[in-house]
Amino acid sequence: MITIHLKEIITQAIKEDIGMLDLTSGSIFSPNHTSKGTFIAKSEGVVSGLDALEITYSILGEGVEVKLFKKDGEKVLEKEIIAEVEGPTQILLTAERVILNLVQHLSGIATSTNDVIRLLDDKSISITDTRKTLPGLRALQKYAVTSGGGKNHRFRLDDGVMIKDNHIKAAGSISKAVEIIRSKVGHMVKIEVETESRAQVLEAIQSKVDVIMLDNRSPEEVKELVKLIPDEIITEVSGGITPENIQGYKGCGANCISLGWLTHSVKALDISFNLNQ
Repeated sequence: MITIHLKEIITQAIKEDIGMLDLTSGSIFSPNHTSKGTFIAKSEGVVSGLDALEITYSILGEGVEVKLFKKDGEKVLEKEIIAEVEGPTQILLTAERVILNLVQHLSGIATSTNDVIRLLDDKSISITDTRKTLPGLRALQKYAVTSGGGKNHRFRLDDGVMIKDNHIKAAGSISKAVEIIRSKVGHMVKIEVETESRAQVLEAIQSKVDVIMLDNRSPEEVKELVKLIPDEIITEVSGGITPENIQGYKGCGANCISLGWLTHSVKALDISFNLNQ
């Protein structure tokens, strides 16, 4: 995975969690005391972020041996062992919460992504994330989406142009906003427009944008609006789509569905760490 981002985040997480020292583990165990432990899935899902084990232990010290039984993106069953570790007890216990917080969160994203892909059951439609991510964790959260079989939307504001409702209001119209942008950005930059009505879809088509987002549209509305959009324009659907209603979008004709809750409201995958002695 994205090792440089993971190292930076784990370093900050360790500082936040430990402070000056681990009073409990450091007081009970000498540096020479060793233990074995296992990471176990307490529910079924898709794992992500397993590099966090090696990286966290290496930051805290030396001597921890990690044996992974799963790779990022692989499914895990309830009570299945994800990894076994052996090394200084102090390090194993001090690292426990930081590792679990990251791996459980990223695995929850991967699991939810995999779930909605399975529920949609339409290979012609990609599931993507959004920029609705936790500050500082975007690279890891978006990586977790790909672990679950999804794809990434923009990483940052400089990745591409996305004209939303407030841009349209301030500029005066979709066509005016597109005209201004085209006069300033290079040919490699794609332009996406968020639309909320049939009239806006037609205006976006007339402006020859690269991507049209159909915001908060029902499956029936999407099917009708997609008929208006030329094949060379990518169609994205977003807003109000949940695991409970995503099956209705199967066969709707869109190219992708973007889901903000995959990263901002996901439930962590339940994983535990237990010493074997």
